[in-house]
Amino acid sequence: MKSLLICVVLLELVWFGNGQSRDHQPLAPAFFVFGDSLVDSGNNNYIPTLARANYFPYGIDFGFPTGRFCNGRTVVDYGATYLGLPLVPPYLSPLSIGQNALRGVNYASAAAGILDETGRHYGARTTFNGQISQFEITIELRLRRFFQNPADLRKYLAKSIIGINIGSNDYINNYLMPERYSTSQIYSGEDYADLLIKTLSAQISRLYNLGARKMVLAGSGPLGCIPSQLSMVSSNNNSGCVTKINNIVSMFNSRLKDLANTLNTTLPGSFFVYQNVFDLFHDMVVNPSRYGLVVSNEACCGNGRYGGALTCLPLQQPCLDRNQYVFWDAFHPTETANKIIAHNTFSKSANYSYPISVYELAKL
Repeated sequence: MKSLLICVVLLELVWFGNGQSRDHQPLAPAFFVFGDSLVDSGNNNYIPTLARANYFPYGIDFGFPTGRFCNGRTVVDYGATYLGLPLVPPYLSPLSIGQNALRGVNYASAAAGILDETGRHYGARTTFNGQISQFEITIELRLRRFFQNPADLRKYLAKSIIGINIGSNDYINNYLMPERYSTSQIYSGEDYADLLIKTLSAQISRLYNLGARKMVLAGSGPLGCIPSQLSMVSSNNNSGCVTKINNIVSMFNSRLKDLANTLNTTLPGSFFVYQNVFDLFHDMVVNPSRYGLVVSNEACCGNGRYGGALTCLPLQQPCLDRNQYVFWDAFHPTETANKIIAHNTFSKSANYSYPISVYELAKL
């Protein structure tokens, strides 16, 4: 395992050093990413956890397994490209040390949630609270030395884009697992959403106090449509999704959008963008042909019903037509699906971001 990790780091060093264009001026000085396995770029490679993706066929279209839970690039990888920035290195990787950190750092950790208890059955993971602490360490120990005075550092942080994609695990690895977690017995769907938003609001205030100003809040996707959830029910409705689960998740998303509006008025100098991933991804599942996709309810690499009973295993042969699938494994989108989501949320023409696109946010 240690030798595999060394090989991955060496491959990333070569790729990172040769594969990034610096011929243009980026829209933002840096991109700092917080979240879970949807955007983890390899942090969990470095901690003792079951939530890892540092083996083939993960990364098959990236060139090698990096720890991303995908066959290729994630949404934030494409998001960084739209911002004119290189791919953001994981915080726990040697790639995030030195001047590389000036373009941004990825703190996301698979199995992490808004609540500290979320995902504990996987072992180690860096919770959202822990990721914010890592951001503070980055500022003090990795970034401050590159700025002549505190005012320059504050200006840099204020212009940087902060991407937050967190909350899905608080459902699929907490609330929707009553055999392991008690939250569904304590809270109604509405009350649980309130708890998550209250906790998240305090966490975002921590980021604000550290200097973050331009923040992007990604809503949770339609978790009732993922192969993992489909594999657990005997039948689905005509939409091909578990409506009850989607309704529960929608309670969180509606509050998250309201939170963005509230924070825009209560945190001076800040600007929050809400990404409506739920409606976009749901449309991709229900109407895949609109996006050039074909298979929308099965994992390209998985096992059992819908490929969702057991996720992609080491050296398992994935589907060959990966660009036609919405889902890569039991939980995560394919690179093709991520590219579509990024275009509709990060690009200049994005129509699933509110009140403006991330491109426009960076230009402010």
